[in-house]
Amino acid sequence: MFRPLALFLGLRYTRAERSNRFISLISLISMVGLTLGVAVLITVLSVMNGFDRELKTRILGMVPQATVSAGEIITDWPALADEIKKDPEVVAAAPFIELQGMLTANGQVAGIMVTGIEPEYEQQVSIINNHMVQGSIDSLQAGEFNIVLGESMLQALGLQVGDKVTLVLPEASPSPAGVIPRFKRFTVSGAFNISREVDNLVAFIPMNDAAKLLRLPEGAQGIRMKLHNIFKAPQVADRARNIAPDMLYANDWTNTHGNLFGAIQMEKAMVGLLLFLIIIVAAFNIVSSLVMLVTDKKADIAILKTFGASPKLITQVFMVQGVVIGVIGTVTGTILGVILALTIGDVLGWVNQTFSLHLFDAYFINYLPSQLRWLDVLIITSTSFLLSFLATIYPARRAAKIQPAQTLRYE
Repeated sequence: MFRPLALFLGLRYTRAERSNRFISLISLISMVGLTLGVAVLITVLSVMNGFDRELKTRILGMVPQATVSAGEIITDWPALADEIKKDPEVVAAAPFIELQGMLTANGQVAGIMVTGIEPEYEQQVSIINNHMVQGSIDSLQAGEFNIVLGESMLQALGLQVGDKVTLVLPEASPSPAGVIPRFKRFTVSGAFNISREVDNLVAFIPMNDAAKLLRLPEGAQGIRMKLHNIFKAPQVADRARNIAPDMLYANDWTNTHGNLFGAIQMEKAMVGLLLFLIIIVAAFNIVSSLVMLVTDKKADIAILKTFGASPKLITQVFMVQGVVIGVIGTVTGTILGVILALTIGDVLGWVNQTFSLHLFDAYFINYLPSQLRWLDVLIITSTSFLLSFLATIYPARRAAKIQPAQTLRYE
């Protein structure tokens, strides 16, 4: 005879018979629900992980992760940068000068945040050099008045690399004709493509040229830092400020973009919780299907007990069926979820491009990112297995308590 007996009987009960087609349908629905729950949860969490990754690498790769700035120009900024880099959390440091203004060209006007940089240092703290689509960041040399813009800004202003664009500053300059805004013509020497949030708001010019526009001596307004751990940015910024507490002011990405990161984390937690309810519903379906099966198989259970089957054996028989449903549903859902997580970006990108649906216009990137984390897969599958197992306990124990004499009396 096939051994173990509990496994043989449990697998036999999972096959549909004419007398319990409805029960088998409920079991199938439970299995499908478990499959869909696991697959959708893996896929959605992978997409949320992708947004989290893109935020860290793209947005936080461009905006300052931590900065210290002064109320006046820092002429000896290399010494300050070297002192800041002694912090073990600081990967690199670079000087900057920030100014706000408007760009005008071809009758179009757009607000812009212009950052004066030293290309050699900027490449160490930002990802801009990896996302240049035209020209080079090295073209920002002092005295040449070149500017590097985002690709979206170039399209909005109708510009190409090599064209002229006028930067208008809010500071006013006296002249024989009266007080007029300060402006300067720049040559577009490069374009980058990172994300809409960055491309439409940020521009780069040489730091010395920025100082001339603001009529400041040569130097830097502040130092920006790239960190090993971005979540330690407030502490690192405070330690950098303590180098010269009377002169420096600290800031970090949690003040400028923390709300965006927090929104993604909250959305990931809430969506994960809601989708996890699908798995819980599937587990309750397993309970209902097993309860109905126990009711249908009362006579069989009574006969087994008269032949000497122990309550432990009866419990194991019905636990096998529930575990089989859980294993098949979880494994199938895991395979489907992994496949979807690895391909959903390409599939939705093709659909978006083919049908011109503009699915990603509301996001800071123009595609659907996905990052599969095997730890998430392990947690989801383990939880699904555990719920499937727990769902079998009550029906199996109920089956073990059936009394043969009382049951067979009415058969």
